[in-house]
Amino acid sequence: MATRILMEALSPTMEEGRLIEWKKAEGESVSAGDVVAEVETDKAVMELVARASGVLLKQGIAAGATAPVTSTIGWIGTPGEAIPAESAAAVTGASVPAAAAAPTPEGRYKASPLARRMAREQGLDLAGVAGSGPEGRIIKRDVESTRTATPTIPLQVSAGASYRDEPLSQIRKTIARRLAQSLGPVPTFYLTTAVDMERAAEAREALKAEFGDAGRVSFNDIILKAIATALRQHPACNAWWQDDHIRYWNEIHIGMAVAIPDGLITPVIRHADQKSLRVLSAESRDLAQRGRERRLTPAEYTGSTFSVSNLGMLDIDEFTAIINPPEAGIIAIGRIAETPVVHQGQVVVRRRMRLTMSCDHRVIDGATGAEFLRTLKRMLENPLALVL
Repeated sequence: MATRILMEALSPTMEEGRLIEWKKAEGESVSAGDVVAEVETDKAVMELVARASGVLLKQGIAAGATAPVTSTIGWIGTPGEAIPAESAAAVTGASVPAAAAAPTPEGRYKASPLARRMAREQGLDLAGVAGSGPEGRIIKRDVESTRTATPTIPLQVSAGASYRDEPLSQIRKTIARRLAQSLGPVPTFYLTTAVDMERAAEAREALKAEFGDAGRVSFNDIILKAIATALRQHPACNAWWQDDHIRYWNEIHIGMAVAIPDGLITPVIRHADQKSLRVLSAESRDLAQRGRERRLTPAEYTGSTFSVSNLGMLDIDEFTAIINPPEAGIIAIGRIAETPVVHQGQVVVRRRMRLTMSCDHRVIDGATGAEFLRTLKRMLENPLALVL
């Protein structure tokens, strides 16, 4: 009997998946454990493996289509085996309706040769035309209906479409849902402080001079280490809001926001307070790189107890970051800039940085957050405090 290929929950928060690519063609042999498809989850691109051996009888949805978790997207069985009619219908039902034309990998829209010629003759841009043909292909009647629905007005128009609609990626859907969960229900307040980074800069330069490439660490690495160490001293900030209780974590797992083309992902540095600066630096670089490549496993981007977002490298002075529920706090890091300040009675130029902490007031009170920031500031202004 044929075995269904299900859209599996490949991450803890996944509700649906977008099929990126089939790795097996219909009729091709499949062994249990083989990768049959790549699926975009809410955070990464994951491999979907076969749970049975045989041949791929049917690809139930096309590349680019989205299907809910647990829905059937294909079948594996013996060569020539028929799929029951009700099962075939279930596969078709799992696919996203192809009412609108979807862009091809080259960015063009699927259209029949006749529809393309008609559009060219009429000066019609097919980018805004919904296709009713197979797999959303634009056909003759779509062009005719568009022409009929559009009045002929002698206006001067610019070349190309006036806008472009692009389906939401799985990660963008998740970001939108998480923002709604954070900005609305979470009563957030913000604390900002300015930090003198001269000593941190000197320590960084000294490490590089002493150890060469092995001692190369970034300012971000130093800040991550300082935040993890400060959280050990202020466990009230290392917490989750859980509706009917607050969970105070004994372990410190730092989420590090990393920008990717269609949003961001937050790789997690686990037990960050227990790792040396060198180990933390290497791990953060590796996680960030694989995060940009969408190759992190769910265990590598879930379970953070506190988060950090750094836009300093993009020349941002300061900003407020949005809390990632159920966490109670996040630090936003601005750029390090040479700034004239009064130091020991003299106006001098010092390297300064602004930090802003977003706090969930249900968990963190104003004084609690301020004390945490004061400890963090002291550690960054005197990096030797990190080894105490």
